[in-house]
Amino acid sequence: MKQFISHQSALEYWRKRRELPENSYDRRCRDTLPDGPFIIEPLGFAGFALPIHILIGNPNARRDSKKVKQHVFSGETPVGCFMNTGNGLMMSSPEFCFLQMADQLTLVMLIELGYELCGVYSLPIADDSDVPDRGFYNRKPLTCTSKLRVFLDSMPGCKGFKKAARALRYILDGSASPMETKLAIFLTLPYMLGGFGLRFPELNKRIVLSKTARKYFSKNYYVCDLFWPDENVAVEYDSDQHHTGSDRIASDSIRRNALSSAAGIRIVSVTKQQLYSRVELERAARTIAGHLNKRLFPVKINFYAIHQELRKQLLDNS
Repeated sequence: MKQFISHQSALEYWRKRRELPENSYDRRCRDTLPDGPFIIEPLGFAGFALPIHILIGNPNARRDSKKVKQHVFSGETPVGCFMNTGNGLMMSSPEFCFLQMADQLTLVMLIELGYELCGVYSLPIADDSDVPDRGFYNRKPLTCTSKLRVFLDSMPGCKGFKKAARALRYILDGSASPMETKLAIFLTLPYMLGGFGLRFPELNKRIVLSKTARKYFSKNYYVCDLFWPDENVAVEYDSDQHHTGSDRIASDSIRRNALSSAAGIRIVSVTKQQLYSRVELERAARTIAGHLNKRLFPVKINFYAIHQELRKQLLDNS
């Protein structure tokens, strides 16, 4: 009997695998979800945290235990819900996993997860022993905002749909790191959610240099972390790990000179220390807003209380 893995277990799978199967989506309709109790022994799902989260189609057959957490899904499951990973395991797709996690996470945490799924990094799982020093893995995107939108449109009325649809409004494609995600969220969430309400930038935008500039800087292009093309403004996140040492500092200086002098881009740098300081982050946000011809504040809501809650959710476990 096929087993349908969902929720935290599916997310754990995608963080561990970090790539999509070659055969893309399998169609799985409502009547394929098992009605009987789940049998864990033959599953062969070693290495994942317990309880394992699975979907069943019959609420009367639900039997939770220390090893298994069963979720009842009574709706139809259109194309895109599951991926066949072999050994009788049907894994919730990244899009379906995002919808499922809407019921498990706060709105801010769901937005952060969406950035990860649509970005080029994966967070480690609990038992990872080979985590890079930077604290995350590089990979290709597991999905994108347009695929999430199409998928959600096929699942109206499902549990978590409203929160997932709301979260999707604030997610951008292409984030390269967890800290870049946090910075983008801080800058772009509306005031009512604790952000600074700036327009969405493009993430990791490739800036191609002119032929003349290439002769001086020995590169064809540079990548901007956050980029607003209409105003030619870029924000660069400077992590402690990747921006220390004389060679790294020199490389960053050349890069910024190229973007500034050759491409005419105004660059604002934000460090980890600034991100973790409410006062310094607001100062950086005001500088960026000025370059974007936007005025921050005043607002009629208790912004700082809401902003502090956003900071707590994004930074407390970083």
